[in-house]
Amino acid sequence: MPLGVRRTNSFIYPAGVCGSLMLMSSRIAAAFIALFAALLLTSCSGSEQHTDAHTTDESVSSAQPSGFNADDHAFATNMIPHHEQAIELAAMAPTHSTDQQLIALAAKISAEQEPEIKALRVFLVQWDENPDDNASPDSHSGHGAMAGMVDEATMAKLQSLQGAEFDTLWLQSMISHHQGAIEMAKAEVANGQNEDMKRMAQTMIDSQQAEITQMNQMLEGAGNG
Repeated sequence: MPLGVRRTNSFIYPAGVCGSLMLMSSRIAAAFIALFAALLLTSCSGSEQHTDAHTTDESVSSAQPSGFNADDHAFATNMIPHHEQAIELAAMAPTHSTDQQLIALAAKISAEQEPEIKALRVFLVQWDENPDDNASPDSHSGHGAMAGMVDEATMAKLQSLQGAEFDTLWLQSMISHHQGAIEMAKAEVANGQNEDMKRMAQTMIDSQQAEITQMNQMLEGAGNG
């Protein structure tokens, strides 16, 4: 190599290779552009779907409640305190009875009726009614107007009893209470307009009638014991 001439590390591609590399680079760039465009389209599509779903949810939540009449309203309003007293009766069982069958039945009654109270309140809210206007959880005033309600004297007596005496009066009181609820529910099925409410009423009839049968058998067993 002649003196004074610096050797470089540059590499001269053979003819045709340079063009191929440029073509490859163009293809890679095009591929990245296509990928980016696809990702952007997917993102936009997902946003639109989320917006559509949100719009649908809003439409469902803003839907008008089903029709109802005065019988539906009266049933929902009166059944709330009726159920609340049944739960109050049920709460006495663990501390006043030693009969495990009775205690289990009381727990079952509470487990059934607590969700029904919540559902009844939802109906009243949907109908733009205040569920506390005519039914107060802490007040038993006006219970005489509802079938099967246990009077205050009997409630107080139950609190004073233990064992078999409690069991007998409790079963008698709960049977009467259930019979009153069934009477109210049958009136709703016959005269109500709201189909959801009428189905709930029929469920109450079926479950409470079965419990009445069980309680009568328990009373007969206690009488024969």
